[in-house]
Amino acid sequence: MRIAFLGLGIMGSRMAANLVAAGHDVIAWNRTRATAEAWVAENPPALLAPTPAAAAADRELVISIVSDGPDVESVLLGPDGAASGAAPGTLFVDMSTIAPASAESIAESLAGRGMGFLDAPVTGSAPGAESGTLTIMVGGDGTDVARALPVLEAMGRLIRHVGPVGHGQRVKVVSNAVAIANTIVAGEALLAGAALGVDADALVDVLSAGAAGSVVLDLKAGPMRRHDYTTLFRTSHMLKDVEHCLAAVGATGTPFPAAALARETLVATVGLGLGDADFAAVIEVLEARAGRRLS
Repeated sequence: MRIAFLGLGIMGSRMAANLVAAGHDVIAWNRTRATAEAWVAENPPALLAPTPAAAAADRELVISIVSDGPDVESVLLGPDGAASGAAPGTLFVDMSTIAPASAESIAESLAGRGMGFLDAPVTGSAPGAESGTLTIMVGGDGTDVARALPVLEAMGRLIRHVGPVGHGQRVKVVSNAVAIANTIVAGEALLAGAALGVDADALVDVLSAGAAGSVVLDLKAGPMRRHDYTTLFRTSHMLKDVEHCLAAVGATGTPFPAAALARETLVATVGLGLGDADFAAVIEVLEARAGRRLS
């Protein structure tokens, strides 16, 4: 497929590389041009576009993955945005995590130009992006999902059509709220084990093997114990996602206290200057609360 790929950050650079490796015709754009130039040099025969509009010209599919809703709107609908260069019938697939209402508004704007839209946020962090094993939750028309499926399969292992436009984002923000809540519980468990004097390796092994196990325990227990916050998923991005979740769920009158508590821990972590660090950095706040540091 002829694909424009917009956004070459931690996730996008790896996802776009998998599309090139799968044989798709990719032209890329990134806000920081030097990043895009380096990526293109490492991923021949991919090409570099000077603007999103230029990238989208004569493309069947336009994929975007940027920070938040205003960024998606700018990249797709703003001056020199992809929609201004794309032809009617182009399918847009936004793989960012944004507010569900933003996804619906963007879809409406593109539909007015005769263009399709899918919201297809991902989970799996940088390792999943690199290995092409992401989970991709897709909102939109079934015909458009079928059209995009061969491309999505080059980036993900589980591709799930979850409903109409906006529902990909609804599922994603709830999923991320659960992920950070589980991470915080795992960190608290490590601190509880340390206070009790138990062997940390044994505790993690037992937790992982039983009902207390989780993917984030497997991924984040080690980094939290080592205080290694090498960025796989930024704390500031997790905070943004949880805030989107609370706003969307709160509008229905449904409480989500675990997400609300997680938000406060994330706010405190960002307040420590760790917004760009991996969200394993929440252990710093948990340690401060406990008055104990993991060795």
